[in-house]
Amino acid sequence: MPIRLSTALIALVCAAITASCSEPQRDAKRLRAECDAGNAVSCDSFATKLYKGEYVLRDDARAAGLFERACGDKVGRSCASLADMRQSGPKPDSAAALRLFRQACELNAPEGCARLGMLYGAGVGTARDLPRAAALFAQSCEGGHRTGCALLGSLHATGDGVAQDYARAATLFRRSCDSTVTLGCLGLGRLHLAGTGAPQNDSIAASLFKRACYDSKEREGCFDFAAVHEAGRGVPQNFQRAAALYREGCEDRNGEACARLAALYAKGAGVPRDSTHAAKLRENACRYGNALSCAKPRGK
Repeated sequence: MPIRLSTALIALVCAAITASCSEPQRDAKRLRAECDAGNAVSCDSFATKLYKGEYVLRDDARAAGLFERACGDKVGRSCASLADMRQSGPKPDSAAALRLFRQACELNAPEGCARLGMLYGAGVGTARDLPRAAALFAQSCEGGHRTGCALLGSLHATGDGVAQDYARAATLFRRSCDSTVTLGCLGLGRLHLAGTGAPQNDSIAASLFKRACYDSKEREGCFDFAAVHEAGRGVPQNFQRAAALYREGCEDRNGEACARLAALYAKGAGVPRDSTHAAKLRENACRYGNALSCAKPRGK
């Protein structure tokens, strides 16, 4: 027997749906009004919506103007957002980004400290300074920015700019992974796989690589997940699965993924044996930065 809803009930349901759908638009209008009235924090929030196109038409120029205005009013997060726009725009301005990230960090915006640390770590817009990068990552992490914790963990794992400390790295990676920061999950997985700083556990490592790959679409996570499938560590050995993941990485210009896929084609593991295709993949691997795949000159 068909269920019949009364006109009043239908109207109530429709009203509830309409109210639910219009709430984000009302929030955007509220932020705009508060920004127009001089509330710098609301300007930052409204600019973020404009930049992302969240319930308003995307408008990068207007967003940049509002970020600049809020940054001038000492909203550190706006300085960081504006720096990101300056760095990733059609005409990147590393000097401006460095200045703005520094300003954001000085205004206690932890994401600004993390991004400033990345510039020092890579030597972009400034001289490379790994100890300075480590100090900035630590400041960011202490401010609650979990990406900063993961970045600091990476330095402790390699001993770059700080003392090598696998246990400390594992703690930092775990803290960031628990907050769904992909870099933290990836780093923690690698420590579990090696048994350094964390108990050796292939299964945990594989699950963390899977999480980094499929939940966050992280290229390195997919590469490591492919590698454990190839080796049968923590998961059943599956050359076909490994080949599929390496292929995705190779198509994304990952030289090592191309090299690993070439090796599978060379021996016919998970894919048909094809020395010609393997050679072409090694050429791509070389082109994408895998030096070991580059052909040596004859006679050497």
